[in-house]
Amino acid sequence: MRYEAPLNDFLFLLFDVLGVEQLQHHDKYAEATPDLIGAILSEMGKFSADVIQPTNQAGDIQGCTLDPETHDVTTPETFKNAYTSFVEAGWTSLDAPVEYGGQGLPHVLKFIVDEMVCSSNMAFGMYAGLTHGAISALFAHGSDELKSIYLEKLVSGEWTGTMCLTEPQCGSDLGMIRTRATPRDDGSYSLEGSKIWITGGEHDLTSNIVHLVLAKLPGAPDTSKGISLFVVPKFLENGERNGVYCGGLEHKMGIKGSATCVMNFEGATGWLVGAPNDGLRAMFTMMNEARLMVGMQGLGISEMAFQESLGFALDRLQGRALRGAENPESPADPIIVHPDVRRMLVRQKVVNEGMRALALFTGHQLDISVSHPNQESRQVADDMVQLLTPVVKAFLTDEGFTNANLGLQVLGGAGYTSDWPLEQLVRDARITKIYEGTNGIQAMDLVGRKLGLAGGRAISALFALIENFITEDEEVPHAKELRAALNRLQEATSWIATNGAVDPEQAGAVATPYLRLMALTVIAYLWSRMSAVASRKSAMGEGTQALMNGKVLSAQFYYDKVLPETEGLLTDILSGEGGMMGLKEDYWAA
Repeated sequence: MRYEAPLNDFLFLLFDVLGVEQLQHHDKYAEATPDLIGAILSEMGKFSADVIQPTNQAGDIQGCTLDPETHDVTTPETFKNAYTSFVEAGWTSLDAPVEYGGQGLPHVLKFIVDEMVCSSNMAFGMYAGLTHGAISALFAHGSDELKSIYLEKLVSGEWTGTMCLTEPQCGSDLGMIRTRATPRDDGSYSLEGSKIWITGGEHDLTSNIVHLVLAKLPGAPDTSKGISLFVVPKFLENGERNGVYCGGLEHKMGIKGSATCVMNFEGATGWLVGAPNDGLRAMFTMMNEARLMVGMQGLGISEMAFQESLGFALDRLQGRALRGAENPESPADPIIVHPDVRRMLVRQKVVNEGMRALALFTGHQLDISVSHPNQESRQVADDMVQLLTPVVKAFLTDEGFTNANLGLQVLGGAGYTSDWPLEQLVRDARITKIYEGTNGIQAMDLVGRKLGLAGGRAISALFALIENFITEDEEVPHAKELRAALNRLQEATSWIATNGAVDPEQAGAVATPYLRLMALTVIAYLWSRMSAVASRKSAMGEGTQALMNGKVLSAQFYYDKVLPETEGLLTDILSGEGGMMGLKEDYWAA
């Protein structure tokens, strides 16, 4: 079915709930008026449906191909024209720096565009998606000379960028990388080594590809503290082919239109980005942005899965409603009348809207952190972004995959066939839980780094935000349940702080349920906010009544059917590592 961008939900969240219109009072975003934002989102919704979505199934079937002689990669034939249109329409430059040709619009707007692109074709969206992270890394850490060479063409979409981290012997343990960079007399470096799983490492969409590569200098510490970052273009400024080649394409279960490459660096010329041995910090600029983008991938697929399964449930005739025939003139009723089908559909809808609220809340905080005139306000917002980034990445991809599976279940046997799009959505969604740091690593980042950020400043601010929301308004919807969830999150946090300090394995053992507990609690807070706004607007006869009434009922479903999971999560956390780490090797096969 044709993708329909949830524009009403976007606008409700941006302006009725989050108050994003206030950004136009910050100098950085003075042009970001509600009218402009609304027009951009409407246009992107049409572009996603008309230009990007038609490339999705064909791209999955055709995939990418490698010429072993030339090392060139050909993308699916539908991608080239779509990418050209994407670039010509200016979508690559939306929130990029104005001084390098970008439009300088709010990051939260880019979050929504990412969702729409990934609903339409996630594999296609990855070429421009990682380029944006490369732009941010070079803008933050590159020299003026490197910026002048690369940024304008990356921003325009004339060139794309990659992130080259993983090697055959190491994934997330980057201290084990073996790629080496040897200084040359002219200030450049010669890179030798191989990287795997490189998204967009080679393709035919642009005239040049700019690789950001982690490598070690001679004599550097053989740990993550000895990593440097280099920019390595496919073609040098003089047009000469650089010594970086695609050595193979990965064989994958999904995102087959995305060229996932083995990249070999054979004396490739590169230039240092930032300071020697400080590459990991520079790369984290790109990685954190990529993690937020991956969260939007999970949400985008989840939204498309919901739309597909809802459309099917409205049309598919099977059985009769338990209350009696609803369509007696037809041989059967549509399956949406059946409670179990309705349960799956409503959960998809409610969780999607909650995840969208979490993502846009985080995106709004990101914009405040770089634009607010008050330094303290910027710091509070930045703390919130740091805290919630692993939550957005992990929870949105966990639930995105779950909702894609729910959508397939709604279709039944049809969903398992390639005649319908759900099986591709399930396959595509699965990688989001793995790359840019597995969701287990996101959970470890949350409990191991973010809870202790600035002496607990970030988590304390989150607690205060929810507490103040509950206490400042006596009419807060679901206040009792929200306070109970907040208490559980606070108790779990205290338990981790106490027990994790004594035994780090205790914190590691409960990191995943803790991240989920935080996500469900923050989304509960946002559902309460959405319900309050919708109730008020409905009582005043404002807005679309179906949307407002739907929000109130959706909040009720979330509190009745989803939030109670936090009780079990707290029990899980308080049990600690239990027998998990004590299970000895000879017990596994006993």
